[in-house]
Amino acid sequence: MEIERKFLIDRLPEDLTRYTCHNIQQAYLCTDPVIRIRRQDDDYILTYKSKGFLAREEYNLPLNQESYRHLLEKADGIILSKKRWLIPLQDDLTAELDVFAAPYEGLYLAEVEFPSKEAAEAFTPPSWFGEEVTYSPLYHNSTLSLPTAEKRNEHE
Repeated sequence: MEIERKFLIDRLPEDLTRYTCHNIQQAYLCTDPVIRIRRQDDDYILTYKSKGFLAREEYNLPLNQESYRHLLEKADGIILSKKRWLIPLQDDLTAELDVFAAPYEGLYLAEVEFPSKEAAEAFTPPSWFGEEVTYSPLYHNSTLSLPTAEKRNEHE
């Protein structure tokens, strides 16, 4: 079970380079249900996610590079690229700050995963977090991968 809250970030924290960073490329074979492939640095993963917002089922299976490339050719929509910065927060939590590349340059999203729904609901975000978008399907990466999402983003 993945339990997370998601926030827009208006301005990046200073000194990001002192934190761990991963280069991520991900694409979607299906968005309903969500079936995603991801390359994170030198790791390759196939993920299934159920419907939901604050909490949803998530299953990850390892892939090799050859399988990832084969599946990437079958992906629908936009292949997303982003840098993910891991920023420690209070109570042993971590903000996963995603800094998107084109076509979503300038989009910054932070996700925080929690051990329980109660912990998620009790969380007070740090001052550098912006609007909460946990319950907005517009900011699911699977939605961002749809070509219609890119066109909508150009008009905002």
